[in-house]
Amino acid sequence: MAKKIISSKERNLSALVVDDDTVCRLVHVAYCESHNFETCSVENGREAVDLVRSGRQFDVIFMDFSMPVMNGIQATRELRAMGVKTMIVGIDCDPDFLGEDPFQAGMDRVYEKPMTHEIVISVRQALLNNYNM
Repeated sequence: MAKKIISSKERNLSALVVDDDTVCRLVHVAYCESHNFETCSVENGREAVDLVRSGRQFDVIFMDFSMPVMNGIQATRELRAMGVKTMIVGIDCDPDFLGEDPFQAGMDRVYEKPMTHEIVISVRQALLNNYNM
C-alpha cells in the first residue's frame, strides 16, 4: 500500500512548551500556535515528565534549562531513560548556565532565547521531513 505524503499545511504537529517563566511560556506557545502546532505548556521539568508518563505524546518538546523542581537537563535525561524519542529542543537565555552538555543529556537541538519564528520554522521543517521519509 502506498504511503500518503502529507503536506505541511495538512499536518498538525504537537508541541509541549516547558518554561517556568509565564511570559516566556505564553510567547513560546504563541509562536508555536502561529505555525500550526497544537500546543500544551507546563511550568517545570517534573510536570513535563509526568505529562509524558501519563501517556501524552508530542512531536516536539521545547525545554527551558533553568527551572525549579526539575531543570531541563534532568527532565531530558529522565524522558530519554523512559524511551521517549520525541525531538527535544533546548531553549534558554544561557545554554551554558548549568555547565552540562545538553546534547549528552539527550537534547536534539539547542537555541538561545528568545524563541523566533525562524526557530519554530526550522524545527517544524525537520519534523515534517522526518514524517515524509
